[in-house]
Amino acid sequence: MHCSALMVQGTTSDAGKTTLVAALCRILKRRGVRVAPFKPQNMALNSAVTVDGGEIGRAQALQAMAAGLEAHTDFNPVLLKPTSDKKAQVIIHGQVAFDLNARAYHDYKPRAMAAVLASWARLTAAYECVVVEGAGSPAEINLRDRDIANMGFAEAVDCPVIIIADIDRGGVFAHLVGTLDLLSPSEQNRVKGFVINRFRGDITLLESGLTWLEERTGKPVLGVLPYLHGLMLDAEDAIATAAVDQKIAPKLKVIAPAYPRVSNHNDLDPLRLHPEVDFRWIGPGETPPAADLIVLPGSKAVRADLDWLRQQGWDKAIQKHLRYGGKVIGLCGGYQMLGHAIDDPLGLEGSAGSTPGLGVLDCVTTLESGKQLRNVSGHLALPGQPLMTGYEIHLGVTRGDGLNRAAVQLAEGASDGAISADNQIFATYCHGVFDHPDALTALLAWAGLVETEQVDFAARREADLDRLADSVEAALDWEKLRPYLPG
Repeated sequence: MHCSALMVQGTTSDAGKTTLVAALCRILKRRGVRVAPFKPQNMALNSAVTVDGGEIGRAQALQAMAAGLEAHTDFNPVLLKPTSDKKAQVIIHGQVAFDLNARAYHDYKPRAMAAVLASWARLTAAYECVVVEGAGSPAEINLRDRDIANMGFAEAVDCPVIIIADIDRGGVFAHLVGTLDLLSPSEQNRVKGFVINRFRGDITLLESGLTWLEERTGKPVLGVLPYLHGLMLDAEDAIATAAVDQKIAPKLKVIAPAYPRVSNHNDLDPLRLHPEVDFRWIGPGETPPAADLIVLPGSKAVRADLDWLRQQGWDKAIQKHLRYGGKVIGLCGGYQMLGHAIDDPLGLEGSAGSTPGLGVLDCVTTLESGKQLRNVSGHLALPGQPLMTGYEIHLGVTRGDGLNRAAVQLAEGASDGAISADNQIFATYCHGVFDHPDALTALLAWAGLVETEQVDFAARREADLDRLADSVEAALDWEKLRPYLPG
């Protein structure tokens, strides 16, 4: 069986690679093509648990959803999760291999490429088409040697490439021409055309520029994608701050700290997008405002982010918030921060040692080797025992008398997390706890938002994938794409 392949590379990070790959996967699925997404190497703190018990970048889980597939480690064989500005956890085929600094990882890349090619071989044997996402830009001269994420991969497997650029940032023609000029001759020949993303306005005013671009480069423009407002799609890494639909008199104020190594922050998207919730990320240097609910999200470096919280005054703000009757939800690393201490005797997240916690939940966390990776389901220990679905990705075991009242009863009979005796703190290791509409409604009611309309964000995500696919399908030149994509 022949497998078609097409790789989407971008002129910059956040040019639209992830959404274009997701759109192509959904379009091809709707045409009856067995299609899979693929990203050789991803660097992101947002990850998802796979059906085969590993973890991959959250963007590839979204693309798998678009293709009608369960997330699998072969869709993202190399995942880098930064633990500091110079060091990252290296995950190969879904499992932690080791922590490496940038120089050591550069030396390791040939072995990482072997993992990439093994996954590629399995996917191309199992599917009719694989749509590949690059990483960052292929024109980063300092990263060209031993590249496994962009043109290095495309050259190794002989994959055609299209380049996407974001016109909303400005300089789109310079981005495209400059990127192409910085490629080698063989890489330039591999580029089959350009896609311009996030255009708004009168397309006729762009046509002279498109004609110039095609004449200047000898490459066709394959489509101009419109700016789509309000898409609810998981961000690959950067915290989503795009404006959402106008909210009329929201009833619940929610804040969350944007600490330096925040992870899986898409957990909070249902709050950010809920029509009755006034949600804000609070960044460095901002004083935490009064709120009904504080959510502490996950963290890739819990002790370091806990130090950051103290430097920013969040410890005092949380104590005051609780004295005035406010509610707090801690998710994964945020759960660990709420206890008396986080002990790291093996130095798994930095130097070995212990960091005092916020001390508002009677428990202590010890970081232990061996990451917990699993999809979970069960019921929240709240009125009505609402259903919840989610996943666990964490190091560490939390113990203490404060866990006597569990927050979640898992389907296999185990319990997770804690609800404080005064009912002001809800803590859990379960990511995605807001995703199920029953769980979201119950947690908002627990926090003070009663008589709210139930909102189903899984259904909204599916609808937005279809909306995205409709828009991209209408905008692309399928005759020019026909040699590279089936269906």
